[in-house]
Amino acid sequence: MPNYSNANIATADALTLLLHNQHAIAAAIEEVTKWLSKNGVGSVAENALAAMETLDGNAKNLSEAITRLRQI
Repeated sequence: MPNYSNANIATADALTLLLHNQHAIAAAIEEVTKWLSKNGVGSVAENALAAMETLDGNAKNLSEAITRLRQI
């Protein structure tokens, strides 16, 4: 059976970078959401919170995929 460990490591490394980007985007959205809430744009802030929830859910799935790849 061929050894896919190098491919798995490369894939896990790439996914890790994407996950770090995703965390940075979530942090930026959180800051914008706070500003929107303080400046009376609550409906837009609610949409931003929904986007953050999506990012959080996807981050969890990415983390699990990275862990599985690193275990193979």
